Amino acid sequence: MAKEARAWVRLPSGRRLDLLAPTPFDWTDEDLATGLARTFRWGGHSIWPGAPLSVAQHSLAVLALRRAAKPAPGRAEARRELLHDAEEGLTNFDCISPLKPFLGPGFLQLQERLSAVIATRYALPAWDAGSKKLHKKLDIAMAAAEAVHVAGWSAQEVRDTLGIRAAVMAADPLAAIHGGEPWRPWPPELAAERFLAELRRVA
Repeated sequence: MAKEARAWVRLPSGRRLDLLAPTPFDWTDEDLATGLARTFRWGGHSIWPGAPLSVAQHSLAVLALRRAAKPAPGRAEARRELLHDAEEGLTNFDCISPLKPFLGPGFLQLQERLSAVIATRYALPAWDAGSKKLHKKLDIAMAAAEAVHVAGWSAQEVRDTLGIRAAVMAADPLAAIHGGEPWRPWPPELAAERFLAELRRVA
């Protein structure tokens, strides 16, 4: 008899997560924060020496943009924004968008299962058309800025090569909140700490 497929991950808390059959009780908030802080955007490439940009920092930046937009988000909406990439913290993999179709339907199903249990765990409201459109606008704007200020693309390359049409913002939305050098990626421990603090704030 063939063994049932499993894909176990042992998390920092000692809990075990089966990525193929997750439940909402398989990780702690600290596990999620740590995973997102150790998962890097842009393939881990960065113009900052020894400092790739974490998904945790990206998520906080998108939330900061959402809070500056109108209408202001409620607590549940803010939580949904903060956790919009949360499944990446459980797989420790932020796949660049153009590559996803080549990974096949199995990878999409894995992402959808993880997203579903995350939504259940944190009582995330479903996206409506308007909120999803605003989220995508802010997420893309953040990607354009990161491409230039973190990954080292030029603004022209962002448009012509990456196909991102958003204007490249100059101001780091997190600098006004946390200080520090604008656009510098945070160390993973600091990113995890700040993400966890925000998650508890909007819980």
